[in-house]
Amino acid sequence: MKHGPELGFDDDGRPILITRAALPYEEQHRARMRKYFTLMAFRIPALVLAAVTYGIWHNGLISLGIIVLSVPLPWMAVLIANDRPPRKATEPRRYEAAGPRRTPLFPTAERPALEHAPRTERDPDTDRTA
Repeated sequence: MKHGPELGFDDDGRPILITRAALPYEEQHRARMRKYFTLMAFRIPALVLAAVTYGIWHNGLISLGIIVLSVPLPWMAVLIANDRPPRKATEPRRYEAAGPRRTPLFPTAERPALEHAPRTERDPDTDRTA
């Protein structure tokens, strides 16, 4: 096995830095689910708080404001729960474009826009129609 400073080993082969390792998938998933449940836990109390504020102050605008603030919570919770750590530069990219290569939107000088066929010289005497 290759040892070196970039892998977190000293000269004797002992690990000196173990924090460079990525968290296991289960721990990442558990942390994302905790964030999801925390955000979703604010949704029901916000709706109850909107009802209580309407009962206390009889002001529909305050209640409506609390409800409007609670509407994007499920969307944000799902985005956070589905998020993953950014890809590393060493991870392979799996997408391969299928089909023929496309012409770029703005052709460059190396790739002319029109392909022209070689011109043939015509004899003006034979092209005449009688």
